[in-house]
Amino acid sequence: MTILSIPIELYIAYVLACAAVVIVPGPSVTVIIANSLRHGAKAGLLNVAGTQAGLAIMLLILAAGLQFVVESLAHVFDIIRWIGAAYLIWLGVKLLRSDGTMGNSADVPPAGGSFFWQGFLVVISNPKVLFFFGALIPQFLTPGGDALSQTVLLGATFIAVATPLDSSYAFLAGGAGKWLSRTRVRTLEVGSGLCLIGGGIWLALARR
Repeated sequence: MTILSIPIELYIAYVLACAAVVIVPGPSVTVIIANSLRHGAKAGLLNVAGTQAGLAIMLLILAAGLQFVVESLAHVFDIIRWIGAAYLIWLGVKLLRSDGTMGNSADVPPAGGSFFWQGFLVVISNPKVLFFFGALIPQFLTPGGDALSQTVLLGATFIAVATPLDSSYAFLAGGAGKWLSRTRVRTLEVGSGLCLIGGGIWLALARR
């Protein structure tokens, strides 16, 4: 049995590889958890929507075979990476300066789109995502099949796996936030803030 000429066994192995990659927390998961703890699961889910939109664009670039564009515009991606790093550090500093009032409506952005664009920027600002997919997906392409269709299928599969797993972080963190005392919230805010700052520094120093 095959799916677009990809053997079902190979496709299952790819799904498992996707799950293993998504489960390991990275900068995007850190943002999802931090916002879910502070603003509730809805904010984290909007982050998830933003990250998946960013992944979709990365995968479309890969499917269209435009890696030569990435290589020729390396300086542009460096600028985007620095912007993303600065943004993560700024979010981390905001959490460090917070007072533990997780539910303070004054801190909630007036539009949910703010959380969406947070998630989107974290993914788009890291060109390593594109290079990662460029290394992972070709390993599961089957010679003789339609490479474009297979790439689109594998990319859509990754998003299908990542969306519920990332959403679970939002639901778990959002639910936990309702039962946390102000002192515990403050501790989590400091921890999340330090993680965000660390992620920003890592992104700034990362090389393709």
